[in-house]
Amino acid sequence: MNVLFFGAHPDDIESFCGGTALRYAQMGAKLYFCVATNGNVGSTSLSKEEIAKVRKREAQSAADFIGAELIWLGFDDEFLIDSVETRHAFINAMRIADPDVVISPCRTDYNPDHSITGYIVDECLHMAGVPNIKTEAPPTKKAIPHLYFMDTPAGVGFEPELYVEITHVFEKKVKLLGYHESQNTWMKTLFNYEMDAFLEIPARYRGLQVGVPMAEGFRPSYRWGRNFSRHYLPDCLTGAGLEKS
Repeated sequence: MNVLFFGAHPDDIESFCGGTALRYAQMGAKLYFCVATNGNVGSTSLSKEEIAKVRKREAQSAADFIGAELIWLGFDDEFLIDSVETRHAFINAMRIADPDVVISPCRTDYNPDHSITGYIVDECLHMAGVPNIKTEAPPTKKAIPHLYFMDTPAGVGFEPELYVEITHVFEKKVKLLGYHESQNTWMKTLFNYEMDAFLEIPARYRGLQVGVPMAEGFRPSYRWGRNFSRHYLPDCLTGAGLEKS
C-alpha cells in the first residue's frame, strides 16, 4: 500500500497525523511526505533563505526517521495560492506516490496554507490519472485514492468521524516531530505552548472521544467517484465508541 501525506508546512504531517503515519509504517506501507511550502517565515531570528534551508533539512530528517520519501514543493510559506502552477505540482506529487490512500489538511483549517492545501488536493485528486494533464511524472493507472482530512490545530472546528489509536506510538510521534527543532521556539512564540503539549492534549482529547488513551481524528472526503472505506486507516475506530473496522 502506498500512502501519500500532504502537509502545508514542514511539520504539519508529523503534528496532526504523525501517529497514523507511524502505524502505517508498522504495517509495511510505503510512505510519501509531500510538503507544499518551504516554511520560510517560521523564525524570529533567521532570514527567509536561512530558515527555509533549516526546515527542509529538518523535514528530510523526519522523513528518514520514519522511512518516508520526501516530496518538497517549495512554495513560499503563508502565500500558497490555487494556481495552474500549484495544481501541476500537486498532481505531479500524486503521480510520484501513486497512492492508495491520501491524507491532507482540512479544507476549513484556520491557516490559509492548510486550507488551500486541502482544497487543491481534494479538487485535483482525480486529475492524477488524466493523460492530457502533463507533468514530469506519468499519469497514475489506479482508481482514485481514498482521501481523509487530518485534524486541525487543537481540533478547532473539526468533528472527526474516524479515529486511529496512537497510544503505543505516541512517544515515537514526539520524537518524529522533534526533528523539527527550529519550531519549538516558534510554537512558544505563536501559541505559548511547548510542542509536546501541543501533541499530547489533542491526542488525549481525541482518545477520550473514542474510548482509548490517545488517538488521531479524520474525516473522509465525500465526493462522487471516491468509494471511501475506513478499512484503509490502521485499526480504524468510529466515533460511536470502540467499534473497529
